Parts: sequence; C-alpha cells; structure tokens
Amino acid sequence: MQTNASRRVFLSAAAAGAGGLLLSGSALPERLPYGGALKRDPFTLGVASGDPTPDGVVLWTRLALEPTAPDGLGGMPSGSYDVDWQLAADERFSKIVRSGTATARAAQAHSVHIEVDGLQPGREYFYRFRVDGHVSPAGRTRTTPAGLSPLKFAMAACAHWEHGYYTAYRRISEQDPDLVVHLGDYIYEYAPSGYTAVSGVVRRHAGRKCQSLGDYRLRLAQYKSDPDLQAAHQVAPWLVVFDDHEVENNWAGPVSSVSGTGAAAFARRKAAAFQAYYENMPLRRGNLPKGGSIRINRRIDWGTMATFHLLDTRQFRDDQACDDGERSGCDDRLDAGRSILGADQRGWLLDGLGRSEARWNLIGQQVIMAQRDGRTGPGVDVNMDSWDGYAADRTRLLEGIKASGAANPVVLTGDAHTHYAATLKPDFADPDSPQVAVELVTSSVSSDGDGYRDAAGIAETMRENPHFSFIDQRRGYIVCSVSQDEMRAEFRTLDYITRRGAPAKTAARFTIPSGHAQLSA
Repeated sequence: MQTNASRRVFLSAAAAGAGGLLLSGSALPERLPYGGALKRDPFTLGVASGDPTPDGVVLWTRLALEPTAPDGLGGMPSGSYDVDWQLAADERFSKIVRSGTATARAAQAHSVHIEVDGLQPGREYFYRFRVDGHVSPAGRTRTTPAGLSPLKFAMAACAHWEHGYYTAYRRISEQDPDLVVHLGDYIYEYAPSGYTAVSGVVRRHAGRKCQSLGDYRLRLAQYKSDPDLQAAHQVAPWLVVFDDHEVENNWAGPVSSVSGTGAAAFARRKAAAFQAYYENMPLRRGNLPKGGSIRINRRIDWGTMATFHLLDTRQFRDDQACDDGERSGCDDRLDAGRSILGADQRGWLLDGLGRSEARWNLIGQQVIMAQRDGRTGPGVDVNMDSWDGYAADRTRLLEGIKASGAANPVVLTGDAHTHYAATLKPDFADPDSPQVAVELVTSSVSSDGDGYRDAAGIAETMRENPHFSFIDQRRGYIVCSVSQDEMRAEFRTLDYITRRGAPAKTAARFTIPSGHAQLSA
C-alpha cells in the first residue's frame, strides 16, 4: 500500500518523541504542577483517541513515571497536575484549532479524557499533551464524515501479555486505518503464570492476580506501556468494548466464575475493574462507571456509510448453562428464558437497527455467534460461554435482525483466538433457514502464543459447520474496507509472536456484496 505524505510526516514526528518537529508551531503555555516537579517523562503510557463524531472526538492520556509501580498509580506523586493539550489541523502543529488544560488527579490514576467538539466532519487531526515541560508523542485522529464516505477499519481482540509480543498491533498501525475496533480482552487478570500457553511465558505479568483497583490499574499500565500497542493507538481513534478478562474469566452478570465468591465481593471487584478500565480507555463521561456497572453498549455512526452497534455480552447475561465449558446434551442452553444480552439491550439493538439509515450495520460484540459444533457426527458439542450457550436468545436476535429490515448487518466478534468467517441463520440445523447476516471473527493478538494451521482439523470442523467459510488458528487481526457496494475483509495472520518482528500476511480475502448476507472469496 502506498503511504500518503501526511502519514509519512506524522510517523516521523511520532518517532521523534518530544524533540524537533513536535515542538514546532504554537507553543504550549507553561504551568506549574500541584504535585511537585516531574523530573522524568510521565507519558510512558502513550496517547489515544476514541469514539469520534462528526464534530468531535475523545483524547486520552495517563501520566505514569513508573508503569509497574506496585500501588498501581504509576509512580506518580499524590497531587494533581494541569495537563495542557492541543489539537491541530496539521502534523507540524502550525494550525492549532483547539487547545486547553485538563487536571490529572490521583483519584483517577492521573488520567485525562478530553471531549473535543466544534470540529469539521471527515477531517484528520493531530493532538499532543504537555505537563511540567514534558511533551507527549503526537497522536493522529479523525472525525466521522457527514455523508456516504468510504471506511477502513481494523478489528483486534485478546492480547495476553505473557503469551507473546504485540506485533499484530504494530502491523495494524502500518495499515493506516480510519478506526480500530477492539472487541475485548484488552488485558488478562491472571496472576503471573496463571494461564500459560503451549509456547510458554514470553514476558511476565507484574503484580498479582487482579482483585483490587490498584491491581487493575497496574495491569492496564503494564499493557499500555507496550510500544506496539501505543503505535496502534497513535494512528487512529479506537472503539472499545470489554469481554471477560478485563474483570475475570467467564464471569456472567452478577455471578463470579470463582466458586465461593459472594455477590457483594464480586460487585466490588467489578467496580474496581470498571473504574480502571474507564481510566485507561478513550471513553466519554457518559461511560463513567457507577459502582459495579458501566455502560459500554453504544452507537457510532460513520456518516451514512456505516453504523457500529457496540454490545455488552457480559453484564446482562444469565449464568452459563450446565456449569460452563464445552458441553454436549445440555438442554438448559436451549431454554427460551435465558439471555446473553438481556431484554433491554436486545430491544435497544433491534430498535436502533430498525431506525438505521446506514448502508452497513456493523454489530460489534464479544463471543462467537455462529454455532460451532466440535463433535463429529450426530449431536453437538458446543461452548456454553458463547452464543451456543444461549441458543434461544440467538434465534430471537437473528429473527429480529431480519425483521428490522436493517441494511447489510455484519457481526464483528473477538474472543475465539481463531479467525472465522461465517454466515448466520436462525436455525443452524435447517439447511433452508435464511442467511440473515455475516460474522467476521478475529483471532487473538497474542493469546495462546504462537498459532498454527491444522488443515485436517479445519476441514473436519467445516464439514460439521457448513456455515463456516474460513478458519485459521494463527494469531492476527482483520482489516475491513467498506464502500457503498461491498465490504471487503482481509484476514491477516502472523506465523509467530513469541519473538518480535513477524510480518503479517493475508491468509484470506472475502467480499460481502451489498444486499446479500453471503461471503464471496
């Protein structure tokens, strides 16, 4: 792909850090900190932007002198700091269009969330921060367009620190996306070596198993200190939703997956996890957690080309059927009274789809929706934590999507640590059941270590699940290009992530023609 001139200059500026090009243009005003002088660079966690609108975007940073400080506060003094910020129309910061000052407080782990407005639609902007004489790397962001404008976005999920390096994030940054959609498991909550991959521990978690606010803050700071992750945040705004590991493996609504954990104790753990998640993500004030709950289901419009309907499949679900895990012969999973979305969220989604005027309706959510039968021959063996464990709710949703009349529904999914391309229908046992939507499932950034491609196993799985068009167990991400007439998906893979520098390859390409819920190779 040819790199445009603006991007070349921006990447050079970002690499230069606080020197040279980043200090040209309008000077940032000097301010005195409340918490004492910062003698070292406090921008060790990088910068980010997110949730763009036609006239605005969220800008984020968090101050940390020592990301893995045991208390989770990044080695920062306890006081507050005035953080100056600038948004410019050019990468040299010679055309400042917005600027201001935000206060980074210890109570919010010295994070800042700037909700910029009054911008032009469909425009590229550049931003940076300064505190106590230290200048952050520059980030690039953009507003959403006003009309029918093409869209290029990357999908990512599941980045276990100990299992490998974040080369996939670096490769995403090189794709020049308009947006990055992160579908959950941004962090993992386990203690060091608490969940090991076959390929071993590449680098160790700091701290202990995440339980307290300090634990989650420390874990998020360690992850965000990674330069490849920072690079992906710098090049484009992100849309983020969490899955289970931002709190605890396979949690379900008010129910902990850890035997013996009471409701009150688990509510406190969720409150800590949600607070730390908000502090470390480019989210709006409307997403501030309230105790043990947080609102992450929301809509982002990309003009009239696409609407992202972002879902929460954790907070409102019933407990997993049949004690969770891979199960066969589990009648409880078919119970019509069980839900993974909750009635209110399902109604919110279907109402939004029915009102949508977008050319494409992109449903971002966490766990695989297509039936995935792991048993050869009669019967099914399915994962209770996925939509297979909530089969009636899946049928209700897919029938509702069809009835809504929404144009071109495509489900975007994470969690599975494997690439999948599938078509979705209300009844997977009926060959004549209508195809309602397409599902694109991204593999993991690093979780489960170096991947593989088991051709024989893939062939067997696809015979049992004819609605699958593609499967690949290597690590990677997906890049999607959306136009009025079609959506193209490239499944990108890396052959290894337990050492640095792997190139990304396109393992498969599919086209989804507008008006047809099908995958064309």
